[in-house]
Amino acid sequence: MTMDIPGGWTASGDGKAIEKSFRFADFSEAFAFLTRVAMHAEKVDHHPEFTNVWNRVDFRLTSHDAGGVTERDVALASAIDALA
Repeated sequence: MTMDIPGGWTASGDGKAIEKSFRFADFSEAFAFLTRVAMHAEKVDHHPEFTNVWNRVDFRLTSHDAGGVTERDVALASAIDALA
């Protein structure tokens, strides 16, 4: 991966994505955060892979059509950080 990824995000084991986990006080806060991310993702037409378990949200960002991480993923990671 040649581009700079935002702090706290790490390259996936296969090198085809960037990943980060977020923790919140409870499920409601985690879900509210996901709602904000979903609204932004719709605006930029780039949708993250995520899982949510109670107060934790895990993201994996990749551009499937490009076969790996692109500038769109880096921009989305920065936006997700700003929404957290």
